[in-house]
Amino acid sequence: MAAHAAEPDAVLPLMPERTPKALRRALAEDAPQLLPDFDKHWKRAIADTYDLGPVPAFVARWWCEYAIARDPGLDAHVRDLYRRAEETADFAEAQALLEEVSKIRYRMRELEPGE
Repeated sequence: MAAHAAEPDAVLPLMPERTPKALRRALAEDAPQLLPDFDKHWKRAIADTYDLGPVPAFVARWWCEYAIARDPGLDAHVRDLYRRAEETADFAEAQALLEEVSKIRYRMRELEPGE
């Protein structure tokens, strides 16, 4: 899957391995603004519970977060879609905007490590 880049010649950071440790390292390097939320989520969902069951869902969520955040143009587009959905009084318009975000996030799930 071709990555969406903010500029035609922009080179996006590669997707890391699908592990919490690799995702955290990638976030620290390329999207440090997300690191506090990542760490809070890890502590609440995994560390404090001593339950490894949620790890796949945790990785899936943060995989998409990183995939979007590593591309400034895509990140801005997604944030704009959320903003527009929040500001509109038209339910159908808000729904369409949020469905577009959902489709973007779904596409991000398909990325592989190294892409």
